[in-house]
Amino acid sequence: MICVDASVVVRLVVEGTPGTVWYETWARWLAAGERFVAPSLLPCELTNALHRYVVAGHLTAAEADAALDAALNLGIEFSASPAQHGHAAALARRLDRPATYDAHYLAVAEMTASAFFTADKRLHAAVGSHLPWVHLLEA
Repeated sequence: MICVDASVVVRLVVEGTPGTVWYETWARWLAAGERFVAPSLLPCELTNALHRYVVAGHLTAAEADAALDAALNLGIEFSASPAQHGHAAALARRLDRPATYDAHYLAVAEMTASAFFTADKRLHAAVGSHLPWVHLLEA
């Protein structure tokens, strides 16, 4: 299983054309039969990120709506395990994170023994050396 965060999914649905790292990596994962997982907060973060693209003038509302629809149809399983919240809080404290949002992704990845992929360089820099299953995906 692979756990992905909103930074990866947004880039996939906004910038993921053939030849990009986003498209090619996702295609490789699909070809390998990988399953995808994320915390149930992923759709909220996607919606917010795509809205911000619209506000900034980078996408039209129709493009953002299409990107959201594409993201929600990628086959990602959304985890809503009550145990992940306590695990996320413990990870956030242990890793000295200012909020628990990212820690929810880490908790889901850890609880499902999944590799975790992010495009968030700051997150990777902060936790990657502590958690070897955290990987940076960048263009």
